[in-house]
Amino acid sequence: MLFNSIQFAVFLPLVFLLYWFVFDRFISRSKSQLRWQNAFVVVASYVFYGWWDWRFLLLIALTSLCSWGSGLLIGKAGSKKTAKTWMWLNIVLNLGILALFKYYDFFVVEFAKLFHFSTNGLLLKVILPVGISFYTFQALSYSIDVYRGKIEPTKDVIAFFAYISFFPQLVAGPIERATNLLPQFLKKREFNYDTAVDGLRQILWGLFKKIVVADNCAVYVDQVFSTYANHSGSTLLLAAVFFTFQIYGDFSGYSDIAIGTAKLFGIKLMRNFNLPYFSRDIAEFWRRWHISLTTWFRDYVYIPLGGSRVSKAKIVRNTFIIFLVSGFWHGANWTFIAWGAYHALLFLPLILTGKNRKFTNQVAEGRILPTWKETGQMLLTFVLVVVGWIIFRADSIGQAWEYVGGICNASLFSAPFLYVGTKKTLFLVALLLVVEWFARKKEHALQYGAKMPSWLTWTCSMLMVLIMLEFAGNSQSFIYFQF
Repeated sequence: MLFNSIQFAVFLPLVFLLYWFVFDRFISRSKSQLRWQNAFVVVASYVFYGWWDWRFLLLIALTSLCSWGSGLLIGKAGSKKTAKTWMWLNIVLNLGILALFKYYDFFVVEFAKLFHFSTNGLLLKVILPVGISFYTFQALSYSIDVYRGKIEPTKDVIAFFAYISFFPQLVAGPIERATNLLPQFLKKREFNYDTAVDGLRQILWGLFKKIVVADNCAVYVDQVFSTYANHSGSTLLLAAVFFTFQIYGDFSGYSDIAIGTAKLFGIKLMRNFNLPYFSRDIAEFWRRWHISLTTWFRDYVYIPLGGSRVSKAKIVRNTFIIFLVSGFWHGANWTFIAWGAYHALLFLPLILTGKNRKFTNQVAEGRILPTWKETGQMLLTFVLVVVGWIIFRADSIGQAWEYVGGICNASLFSAPFLYVGTKKTLFLVALLLVVEWFARKKEHALQYGAKMPSWLTWTCSMLMVLIMLEFAGNSQSFIYFQF
């Protein structure tokens, strides 16, 4: 079920009303009220997830059951060695399922190319289950954290299933940790009007980024990338910049809708994006982009490998491992691995010189506009990120190379070709940047201060609705659904 669909527009208020006015109010005298409410979350989440294909439900149920069981076995283990065995069994099982569905055909094809054999009868050609990379990592973090003693294993199987399948963030994150999300399903939630209203505004802002910015950018991007050999360097550059905002509006928009939706149900999810295109170096960019994934790899891969507290050679190794794995997480294509390697190369000088934590504050802190130096730093970082997104968007490494080569010639200084609606898209991207710049201290752009009059907050919200109605692009699926 898509967030930007009529089905979800009906589904969400229905689930909201049942959640608070049936399973919270009318069953409030029951000792098992919380379990009934959590059970309803599971049912609603399974309906949401099964909307694409009900067969996917068997897979997420298996992942949930095995991970819940592994937590109990780890908790009851008589020794550290036994607990570690149960943890690794769950890791291998979940990664094995992920590899089978997401990477098996890729490796078969690549080995067939390398050793010159036919793939007839060897390929599975299965549909990739939506969001499998997200909920698999969420399940893994639970068993690992139980083993590390960061969280007690829960006996409440319903609460655990709700943790894995919670529909707002199920198919595209944020990738939550059991230490944050699971305890929220183990205690009674209270409805908070102000939080719910803020959630609705965050949903509104997420929808703006998705259906106004991302979907309009997609029109130009798809047209240029499909015929990139016929375009000037300036046109290719403009398409690359538009894709940069398309993927940001698409993915951060999804995260905003997910976080805002969770607020309606008294659940707090972690922030997944923090204005990454205002970063002053590539390290700051990665602290602000897809935060739930980057911190997951940091805590469960990079630090266990030794992090930055090892020799220079191992720091280089660890940096490349984390970025290559992150790239491969996105999909079974060499372009994603190349994209990860590209960012590792950009990141490496900063971490080797100890400058990867140079920018931890907000840009232009205490000022309305950035300094010329900050502007230059942001522009340079943005250009480097745009090049990376070309690799990410391309169908092959060869195409990415040709695309970048097409930009780097004299035609770069000619006027780009503008399709119908391109000027409108430029205006919308500029509007996004301006609004987010002046709201950069807030969790989201429509988070108004307590001193702001209510009539003005509602006026701003209604203005945003009118802008969406006027400038909404052709409906597109969320990009990160494929991962």
